[in-house]
Amino acid sequence: QVQLVESGGGLVQAGGSLRLSCAASKSIFNVNAMGWYRQAPGKQRELVAAITSGGSTKYADSVKGRFTISRDNAKNTVYLQMNSLKPEDTAVYYCNKEYNYLPWGQGTQVTVSS
Repeated sequence: QVQLVESGGGLVQAGGSLRLSCAASKSIFNVNAMGWYRQAPGKQRELVAAITSGGSTKYADSVKGRFTISRDNAKNTVYLQMNSLKPEDTAVYYCNKEYNYLPWGQGTQVTVSS
């Protein structure tokens, strides 16, 4: 059973930056598209960014130009660099495959104060 462990969240002021990391317990990244998702209180989980095994990326309109997803297959790790953070980015952030989800990890809380 592959486990996903997210880290790097925290409390930051609007305009600040955070870098999230997602590590897998075994190698899955080199053959799967991976995504970062977020869920704010009272809202459905949404896909924020995704990256294919070949490195192609896509982003939700709300984060384009501010967030960057990347991956290091050798380290079984996916990253999300978040810049120019806004209060509406506040949520629990998760990583998972883009399709055929694995069991969800615990996520990492990101709180952006105004």
